[in-house]
Amino acid sequence: MITTVRYALGSVLIGSAVFALKYLAYWLTGSAALYSDALESIVNIVAAGAAVAALRVSAMPPDANHPYGHTKAEYFSAVAEGVLIVGAAAAILYDAFHALLHLRAIIAPASGLAINALATLLNAVWAAVLLRQGRRLRSPALAADGKHLATDVVTSLGVFVGVILVALTGWLWLDPLIAAAVAVNILWSGWTLVRASMGGLMDEAVPEEELDRIRTIIFENSHGAYQSHDLRTRHAGRRTFIDFHLVVAGDMPVERAHDICDRLETALENEFADCVVTIHVEPEHKAEVADVYVPPAP
Repeated sequence: MITTVRYALGSVLIGSAVFALKYLAYWLTGSAALYSDALESIVNIVAAGAAVAALRVSAMPPDANHPYGHTKAEYFSAVAEGVLIVGAAAAILYDAFHALLHLRAIIAPASGLAINALATLLNAVWAAVLLRQGRRLRSPALAADGKHLATDVVTSLGVFVGVILVALTGWLWLDPLIAAAVAVNILWSGWTLVRASMGGLMDEAVPEEELDRIRTIIFENSHGAYQSHDLRTRHAGRRTFIDFHLVVAGDMPVERAHDICDRLETALENEFADCVVTIHVEPEHKAEVADVYVPPAP
């Protein structure tokens, strides 16, 4: 968890540097589109700070009031980032409307675009790092931050092309329209982040490919049992919770049934990092429609 916090702190530093560069580009040019790009970087800084706080909370061990741990705190960070994006989009739309009513020429576009390009490159490199580490560390907060930065990079490229068109054609009305397009784009990004985070808070099941892998592991490691049913899964931050019922012979000794459960838990924990497995053992007359039928022992 210390590693994820370091990456989140890195996002605060990178975001601050990117904001300084993008605001300088806006200050040199007076472009509404570059202003919108700079404003989004403020969201990146605040969201990264929220991620640091969330990651620190999620690292806390289980306690009497939170026996399942605090890993869901990461989802609140992603939701907060989505809300901040909506606020930034509203501010950009307001400025774009004002700029459309009072058109102004872009000053020193070459210098401003060069500085903005440097900031965009820095964002692109860091977004790639966060996306890779978010997957590796199973961190929703880092993954959300990386996805937002990747969206920011695409937005910046669109702004870059748009400002060049304004400079070449003299169509001053295009500048605020580009800013408005940026606002719509980041609104979509905010909705995507909130939707993914709400799924985690609402205990959505793991993706179908992971569910298939869980069924396969149960099938391959349940020799001695009859079947499993009522398989349930959910993600909570970096943790995966798996629980199911395992049907065994009614006269099977407790020790043997426990050995089968231990074998299943070990196999699942080896496949899924930070996995929490709960198995309810039942006699054969409790059998229901099975999730997994167990093959006969070799």
